Amino acid sequence: MSLKIYFLIANRQYITDAIRSALGQSVENHYSHACVFYHKMPRVTEYVKENIEWIRDMEGDVFAVVDTMDEEAKKYNVEEVGLTPITLEELAQRLREADVIIGYGMPKQKHGPPPACAD
Repeated sequence: MSLKIYFLIANRQYITDAIRSALGQSVENHYSHACVFYHKMPRVTEYVKENIEWIRDMEGDVFAVVDTMDEEAKKYNVEEVGLTPITLEELAQRLREADVIIGYGMPKQKHGPPPACAD
């Protein structure tokens, strides 16, 4: 059974790693999508470009969530890198149909869990 998987990427340092993970899920025959929030993509190598193309070849995509980006990041991610622009509202509609949503590369917690959740 193929799943619809969305990787939500809020941390710039994990963007290329999350794209590679999305490709890994595509290879496992899932419909995998990576969604870049807030930041300009780090330097895009041929390897990353190939990963994005392979995800698209396998019916997934890599999105730039344009509502959360400043103009510089939006222009670079969409026009120069070629990410597919998507608004928050469009993404929310797609997430309703998702089987798995992964918040990728979340920062480490600064506080421990509350006692009720510690066990």
